[in-house]
Amino acid sequence: MNNFVNRRQFLKTLSSGTLSAALLESSVLKNSEKLSVSPILGKFSGNLKKAACIGVLPRKLSVLERFQLAKKVGFEGIEPNTIRTPEEVQEYKEAAQITGVKIHSIMNSDHWRYSLTDNDPGVVKKSMDGIITSMHNAHDLGADTILLVPGIVTPEVRYVDVYKRSQKQIMELLPLAKELNVIIAIENVENKFLLSPLEFARYIDEINSPYLKGYYDVGNYSNIAFVPDWIRTLGKRTVKIHIKRFEPPREQQQPEQQQKRSSAWQTEVIDWPDFRLALSEIGYNGWITAEVRSGDEEYLMELSRRMDKIFAGESPI
Repeated sequence: MNNFVNRRQFLKTLSSGTLSAALLESSVLKNSEKLSVSPILGKFSGNLKKAACIGVLPRKLSVLERFQLAKKVGFEGIEPNTIRTPEEVQEYKEAAQITGVKIHSIMNSDHWRYSLTDNDPGVVKKSMDGIITSMHNAHDLGADTILLVPGIVTPEVRYVDVYKRSQKQIMELLPLAKELNVIIAIENVENKFLLSPLEFARYIDEINSPYLKGYYDVGNYSNIAFVPDWIRTLGKRTVKIHIKRFEPPREQQQPEQQQKRSSAWQTEVIDWPDFRLALSEIGYNGWITAEVRSGDEEYLMELSRRMDKIFAGESPI
């Protein structure tokens, strides 16, 4: 086959979009870390730290009691939602100081109710106000990151508008992010937006700021994509990770067959050993935060144990 492409063929390829897609992929991969894919036998690099979202811990407990329980079952960090009052901020600060459990990130709370890319400027302002509150929470509590859903595609708000509007709003937030030394980390989530790792990486690269990174959620796209592929493609752009689909079944005492089905659903989608290998390949050093349903101490101990197995490169069950 003749590999030479003449001018006419080149223009035809360009007009079809094939070449532009190839150039996009090349650009994204060029900006990624070069990875060594040699097998690692039994040992993985990277210092992974184990955390839980605040909602994983029993809600009937006080903030301090939740932190104490988190420490007891083996969690090193907590990720609260946006904190609304100075009194609550102080309560979280004291709980972290007393227990030694670190607040490593703030999960911004208003980005679903008030989308950053809504058609209504009033809604966008409320979204921006909530993000700014989260950023100050992070700064006041010693966290380095906030999680942000950058926008929501709806029948009324087109994909292209979400792309442009969200980047514009994030650019306006970056000076404050720099002042507070807080990273805005956008999450892959069910908002019908940034549906491929290449596009997700390009979106971050276009803004080109050390204060915009990715918050990768292991479970959110696992039914339509391969988790290790996302990790390898995003590379150093990933600053935090949420983890799910590894937790114990909802009912601990189920008929044997039902329990097998439940366990299979949680583990068959994600290749956990390759997930751990991918983290090692990109040199990930950071927090892995469980974002699952809440439960009692026994459930949390089992959750912590399963995370330890994932960190070791094993299947959690």
